[in-house]
Amino acid sequence: MARRRFFVDAIRGGSAELRGDEARHLTRVLRVEPGQRFEISDQRAAWLAEVAEAQGERVLFRVLEPVEAAEMPVRLALYAALIKFDRFEWMVEKATELGVERIQPLAAARSEKGLLEASQKRLERWQRIAREASQQSRRLRAPAIAAASRWQSALPAAGHRYFLEEAAAPPLLKTLPAVRTPQDEVALLTGPEGGWTEAERQAAAAAGWQPVSLGPQVLRAETAAVAAIAVIMNAWLP
Repeated sequence: MARRRFFVDAIRGGSAELRGDEARHLTRVLRVEPGQRFEISDQRAAWLAEVAEAQGERVLFRVLEPVEAAEMPVRLALYAALIKFDRFEWMVEKATELGVERIQPLAAARSEKGLLEASQKRLERWQRIAREASQQSRRLRAPAIAAASRWQSALPAAGHRYFLEEAAAPPLLKTLPAVRTPQDEVALLTGPEGGWTEAERQAAAAAGWQPVSLGPQVLRAETAAVAAIAVIMNAWLP
């Protein structure tokens, strides 16, 4: 069984400290004791560590040895139009598990009214969801999640750019480059529940985004995002 992984702020002098809710979970729910082993990451490297002290809201780890940490096959940024927050949170969790490097929430023309303003109070929660999902999936680091912005801010994205389209468009898998490396940057733009406007389609095309589809079925926005991420990640696997 794989050891659980926890993120720590820093490793100093062969030790690392965990505080707050995650430390309470270890001490009060898992009831850890000195000598038990876990993996820890400072988001630069991963380590095997054992519990030296565990009490209340503080757990002290003693670092034992480095752990090999797999890097993601490609640098994938998700530009996701805002949708109902329960579904958006599910998208954040699953996109994190699949390996996205960055998530940029966006307000599109047909995003539900009020979501952009309300999202400012959700950012910390989304970051916490991504942190927990990163630890569960044993990532080396959590993805960066930016504050929500207008969708036009996604248009200058770098690298290979794919625009999920519910209308007729080439299949995503058939539009990916023939030569792929882990250094590639890929941007994926996913739409709102109400779909894109014609003006948004034209602006994305003018900015160099490739419209792509996932097949004839009509998918929920969050399902389409996760399915596309899975296709891209698997296509870049060595």
